[in-house]
This record gives sequence, C-alpha cells and structure tokens, in this order.
Amino acid sequence: MHVYNRGARGMNIVKDKADKWRFIKSLYLLNDTYKDENWHRDTAELPLFERPQHWPERKPLVSILAYTLMPNHFHLVLKEIEEGGIAKFMQRLGGSMTLCFNLKHKGQGSIFQGSYKSRTVGKDIYLRYLSAYVLVKNVFELYPGGLQKALQNFDTAWDWAMAYEFSSLGVTAGKAHSPILDNSLILNLDLAPSKKFKSDAKDMFFGHVSIKDSLKQSILETW
Repeated sequence: MHVYNRGARGMNIVKDKADKWRFIKSLYLLNDTYKDENWHRDTAELPLFERPQHWPERKPLVSILAYTLMPNHFHLVLKEIEEGGIAKFMQRLGGSMTLCFNLKHKGQGSIFQGSYKSRTVGKDIYLRYLSAYVLVKNVFELYPGGLQKALQNFDTAWDWAMAYEFSSLGVTAGKAHSPILDNSLILNLDLAPSKKFKSDAKDMFFGHVSIKDSLKQSILETW
C-alpha cells in the first residue's frame, strides 16, 4: 500500500529537527500490537529506538518498506501483517503527531487535511517504481534549486538525497540496518536501492513515459 497524508491547508506538519526525529521514532514505536498511551513520557529519556523494559515483546502491525518525510506531508510504503494493521498504525501515527505538535506549538485540531489516503500496488514492477518515487522524487524536491535542478545534476543530487536523514533511501542504499524497515522483505521484493534501483529512478524521470503513466494509478498526489 502507498500511504500518504498532508498537512491541513498545506501547513507544515513538522517545524524543526526535533519534530522530524519524533516522526522517525514514531514509525518504530507505534508499529506494535501493544499500545501505551504514555509512550512519549516512557520513552522520552531513552535512545531513539529503545523500548521500555516493561513493554511486552514487539509485534509489528505492518511491514514498512519505504518512508519519506517532507515538511508538509509524508509517504509510506506498507505491507499489512495483522488484519486492520495499516488502519491501526495510521490512526496512532496521525493522532500522536497531532497531539505532540499541538502541545509543542500551541495549536488546536488535527494538523492533517483529513484521514490518510492509501492505494494498493498490484504489480512488483510498479512497486519498484513507486519506491523510487517515494524515496527519490520527493527528496529531490528538497534539493537546492528544486526538482528540475536535481534532474539536471542527477548523480550529485542522488548523493545529496542519500544523506537526507528523514527518508529511508540512505539507510537501505547504504545497506545499514534500520529497526523501522522490514529489511528481509525489502530484499525479497528486490527493492533494496542499488545500481538497478538508481537506474529505475532515472527511467521513471526521463525514459519510460508509459511507466510514469501507469505509476499514477499508485501514487496519491498530482505529479
């Protein structure tokens, strides 16, 4: 599933690095059949991905295959593990982000434009291109000069995007372990960024117009 949500009226859903790291932390700690309403308090002094000792063994609701956080929206590629797991996970993620944002920045109401949007990806080839879209196209938009400048300097922009901390591109491309991601499933589906993944991203941007048109059935925003 491609899952996406955007800030209400285009507002930023994260305002500083602390907000962004809390999103990353949430992807791990909220993806669990166990629910603790006081998780912010109980994990505040712990390292990024450490769970309190009194919590039971972690049982993820979903497999996370890719993620990218932008200032005013986020993208996830998810595979459901437990029935209804995506809905449970997204409800927790959205509710937690809203609560923390409002407490910190003195806001009111949901920070999102509505409930999250999701779309099933039916073919492996589209899943590979969707992963490139989530991990590359979105991060390229943040490149100095924007997407068009990034495309003019693709290799330089690729290296820049690899260093972006709030997307899983750098993690998987660098073959580093992340507790957020289902690394074995990523490998089984041939989604691990590699030279082929990089070429897929190039094809998506420059070459295969038919693939781009087909991909529009899976993405959840205008492109």
